[in-house]
Amino acid sequence: MATRQSMNELLERCNQVINYAEQQYETASRQEHYNSNEYSDAQMQLEEIYNDLHTMDHSANQQQREELHRMRLLVEQMQNQLTLGLH
Repeated sequence: MATRQSMNELLERCNQVINYAEQQYETASRQEHYNSNEYSDAQMQLEEIYNDLHTMDHSANQQQREELHRMRLLVEQMQNQLTLGLH
């Protein structure tokens, strides 16, 4: 079973990555272009945290899995927003 501390740390990192990605998206939207380095970095961080969520899922109990699933949905939503924002 995943420890409460490891779950809390992962979920906190998820929130930080999502916030960073939101900032990059907002910056790109305001400027009608994006800074490719930061934008790409945000996309990469989202992918990494998504993979971390998937890895944690293997050692989580049912309640933790539900929480991880909800967070994965938020990460996917942000990934889609960044992807669509490029076009």
